[in-house]
Amino acid sequence: MIRRPPRSTPKPSSAASDVYKRQRKYRNLSDMSPREFTDLYDKNLELLKMDKDLVKRSVNDGFSGGEKKRSEVLQMCMLQPKLAILDETDSGLDIDALHLVANAINSVSKSGTATVLVTHYKRILTYVKPQYVHILYNGQIVESGSEKLADDLEKKGYDALVKKN
Repeated sequence: MIRRPPRSTPKPSSAASDVYKRQRKYRNLSDMSPREFTDLYDKNLELLKMDKDLVKRSVNDGFSGGEKKRSEVLQMCMLQPKLAILDETDSGLDIDALHLVANAINSVSKSGTATVLVTHYKRILTYVKPQYVHILYNGQIVESGSEKLADDLEKKGYDALVKKN
């Protein structure tokens, strides 16, 4: 009889694996074995430097703001959606967590996920290079451009852009 060594991480919740399985089925992808799923989960936990004990808790139960944001990005990494809309993902992150989250966003984007990143601060754009920048004001896109637009906004503020339009 061959015995596996003890698991280094707790087993991901069945809810997480069920969601993942349903998503794969919806996309007409083959099922993953529990071991493949756990390996992918472990890889993404490592990418985000998340404590492996966090998976023992219910989703966002007792998480700090930064842990919640990393948990959301972990879900994105696992599900590999065609489109990810990230709303203020940089909010509440310290600089180390910001680097980890940005690396994960870049990784998912490189694998083919279209990403809309909503932010109030240019800080995350230092690590996640946008293809386009759109400035929304009162529910309308008032300006579109390159990453330089974010620099201009940071220097001049919203009022200068709104008055210009």
